[in-house]
Amino acid sequence: MNAMTPPPGDDIAAILDKARSRQRLTPDEALILAVAAPLHDLCAAAMDDRLARHGRNAYYVHNVHVNFTNVCVNACRFCAFSKTKGAPGARTLSAADIVADLDARGDAPIREIHVVGGLNPELPLEYYLDMLRAIAKARPDAGIKAFTAVEVAHLADTRGVSEFEILSALREAGLMMLPGGGAEVFSPALRARLCPEKITGERWLQIHATAHGMGLPTNATMLFGHIESWADRVAHLSALRDLQDLTGGFTCFIPLAYQPANNTLGAKGPDGVTVLRLMALSRLFLDNIPHLKAYWAMLGIKAAQMALWAGADDFDGTIVEERIGHAAGADSPKGLTLSELRHAIEAAGMVPVERTPDFKPLGSSRP
Repeated sequence: MNAMTPPPGDDIAAILDKARSRQRLTPDEALILAVAAPLHDLCAAAMDDRLARHGRNAYYVHNVHVNFTNVCVNACRFCAFSKTKGAPGARTLSAADIVADLDARGDAPIREIHVVGGLNPELPLEYYLDMLRAIAKARPDAGIKAFTAVEVAHLADTRGVSEFEILSALREAGLMMLPGGGAEVFSPALRARLCPEKITGERWLQIHATAHGMGLPTNATMLFGHIESWADRVAHLSALRDLQDLTGGFTCFIPLAYQPANNTLGAKGPDGVTVLRLMALSRLFLDNIPHLKAYWAMLGIKAAQMALWAGADDFDGTIVEERIGHAAGADSPKGLTLSELRHAIEAAGMVPVERTPDFKPLGSSRP
């Protein structure tokens, strides 16, 4: 479809009218909009949808990222974060290390602690449970969003138990929700080139379905701007929408912009037009996922601000120190203060609203 002859303008206008009336788009219609709709018209339709859902609210969270290990048995071609055991820079934090870092934040009202790491084969399940319990004790007012489906699968496989058992143990230890990482692009052919050691897209979806069935909300992601086509992107969005129809457990969709430095893939990364087209298309097509994130750490502040006008309603959070995207060359700040977050949102013409990890508003930053 990327090489298709552009459809007549009347056809594109009819699909945009359908989207504006909040009727469900088919994958074929989404693909037409992706490759042929005028950018301004596409973003305007997504903005109308965003305004109907959230007004001018743009949500943010006071959060901290914890990357407990960069040792990983996978060798994803797009990753610049992971290390092999014993390699220079390889590191694994103890629960005490993590708590000490959180204690160093003083009385900062942290709402969310986001925990992800590599697949370190030397870490038993008890390490993960002890970490969750220690974080929950150190920061009882913060929700813990931790461990991608890839990490859950790794723990299940190394323990010889089901993902349900792993998720149950993690939840009992303090897990509030799963992040969306590890989805990459669901296409099996692309995964064979991008991350052949990683779990399949089908298993990623199954683990999220299991979490939803247990009452654990999750986020969803897609890595874009590398070797995938618009058809691959639409197929990925379709799989997410189909699962959401069944479970209703996805809270937010997060398009993750591929970062091209320090990895072996050799792709260039998305340009600004691609970022806006994908944001707008995601808002129009994912009619059953309530939130769409402009993840400033990978998009950059300016592109994230523009994304708020292309359907996105969430700006993520303070982060404190983002490591994974920056290892691959992201040139955004590694963290933002609350005032910097609010300023970026207000400068984009939106109303900053602080939220909890599960997107419950805590109120506007302005009276």
